[in-house]
Amino acid sequence: MRIGELAERAGVSTRTLRYYEARGLLPTRRGDNGYRVYGDEDLRLVEQIRTLQDFGFGLEETRPFVECLQAGHPAGDSCPASLDVYRHKLAELDQLMDELRAVREQVGAQLMRAEALLPGGPEPRCELRG
Repeated sequence: MRIGELAERAGVSTRTLRYYEARGLLPTRRGDNGYRVYGDEDLRLVEQIRTLQDFGFGLEETRPFVECLQAGHPAGDSCPASLDVYRHKLAELDQLMDELRAVREQVGAQLMRAEALLPGGPEPRCELRG
């Protein structure tokens, strides 16, 4: 298949495919006529990249998964390097969740303090200044 067909089937732009090629994630093969030529295995690579990016993985983090597929493994996450990326991403997500919990607690405490001032004290006065 040519680049336009791959782009359509994968749901990406031809520009994205060229970018993947430039980054070494998608092999560049050309037919006798000079056009880029792709197979179903390339569609599988692009789908793997897109799925991981949808999960929040950076483009470079997809490389071990792509290399695993290119090595002939049945799934991009059946290689040790891919599992390491999963572990790193989970640790990163856990850290972000901890940070978000801390911010949520601070915002909740601020809300409670602000609400505590309302019932017994004067009503807050908000004025627009122009």
